[in-house]
Order: sequence, then C-alpha cells, then structure tokens
Amino acid sequence: MTWWWWSYGIVVVAEAIMVVLVTMLGGDNSSDGVGGGGGGRGSVLVAEEEPVDQKKYYEELCKPKCVKPLLEYQACVKRIQGDESGHKHCTGQYFDYWSCVDKCAAPKIFSKLK
Repeated sequence: MTWWWWSYGIVVVAEAIMVVLVTMLGGDNSSDGVGGGGGGRGSVLVAEEEPVDQKKYYEELCKPKCVKPLLEYQACVKRIQGDESGHKHCTGQYFDYWSCVDKCAAPKIFSKLK
C-alpha cells in the first residue's frame, strides 16, 4: 500500500467521524450540511467571519524595528545584481532580517494563544 492510499484512508475516516459527531450532536438538515440553530447543546456553530492571521499583523508591526538588517540585505542585493555565475547570494542577510522580525513578533503572537 502506498503512502497516498494510506493518507487518503485517514481523510475518509476523519470525514466519517465528523459526520457521526454532527449526527450525534443533533445537527440540523440545513442545505449547507452544517448544523446551526439557536446555539444550544445539539447544534454546531459556524464562525460568520474568516479568522485573520495575526502573525502577518505582528510582523508588519515589527518590520520598522529591523531596519539595519533590511538595509544590509538590500545593500547585498545591489552588490550582486550583475552576478551571472549564480555563486553569490544574500541568504545570510535575508535570514538575519527575518530572524529579527520573528524575534520581535513571536512573544506577541504567543501571548495571544488560547
């Protein structure tokens, strides 16, 4: 049995379990297939709005604090623009910049976890 069939089997089992749970919780027979109702014990609640990725928000807040690594990365990119060999790169400066952003954003993101 290949890994694809095995992972497909897990998806099928997970979908079957979800159907059983919705049925056990008394999901209604609405056209969208998801239980609704008055929010009682026997209904499945659906969020009205899509959740917003807070990571992107906090990264944008932290980018101004990481100007020095960004300028180093941009200077490196300018230096190697004419390189035709492909041996020169700015990977180190790129990771330094994102490491700075992540170091700033991570505590803020993890403080919001439930």
